[in-house]
Amino acid sequence: MNRHILIVDDDAEIRTLTSRYLTQQGFRTSVAANCAQCERSLADLKPDLLVLDVMLPDGSGLNLCRSLRDRGDQVPVILLTALKEDVDRIIGLEIGADDYMVKPFVPRELIARINAVLRRAKYTEADSDTVEYYRFDIYIVEPKRRRLTTRDGDVVDLTGAEFDLLQVFLDRPGRLLSRDQLSEFTQGRQCDPFNRSIDVLISRLRKKLSANTTETLFRTVRNGGYQLAVSVEIDRAIA
Repeated sequence: MNRHILIVDDDAEIRTLTSRYLTQQGFRTSVAANCAQCERSLADLKPDLLVLDVMLPDGSGLNLCRSLRDRGDQVPVILLTALKEDVDRIIGLEIGADDYMVKPFVPRELIARINAVLRRAKYTEADSDTVEYYRFDIYIVEPKRRRLTTRDGDVVDLTGAEFDLLQVFLDRPGRLLSRDQLSEFTQGRQCDPFNRSIDVLISRLRKKLSANTTETLFRTVRNGGYQLAVSVEIDRAIA
């Protein structure tokens, strides 16, 4: 079945043109002009991904994204922001958005971003390379369920972007990874020199994981990047 994309923007022309282009590329689409319509569509239609404008007439797309994550809804979100809304982009990533695009945008790039986010969000057995579990420090990661728990069974809530970044490190334990490499692995593109999205995600992972352990899990190497500083055990399914 074709993946279903919900487009939320108060500009009728953007909604129409984006919906038409996505439909031509094989997606099913629905549109909403404000937060209230978006909430109704999310409840009724259960879309696979949300393309969400930050500025809406009855509220903020940032607040809507935060509300979704606070109530446990992990539908992938790509934020649409104006050219100079750097703060909004950083806040969006902090509250759980999976990616962002600057308006005006090229429709072909939006398709690439949507496909990349959907690939990251859907882990099949082949996608996870038969890995059943990763174990590091006091944590257990189940890639097929996209689930992180402590060894005592306590669940640690991660956004889609946070989980994707953590998995990159788990697949490459001990390897020093630059911001460009991490961006390429998780978002399919290199970092803009002023893009702090990887730094924001690292900070959020550190905060969430340090709540349960005293170990230094991620090491920062000046002018080098980041490194997972603990050993990783990998359990694979038997073919």
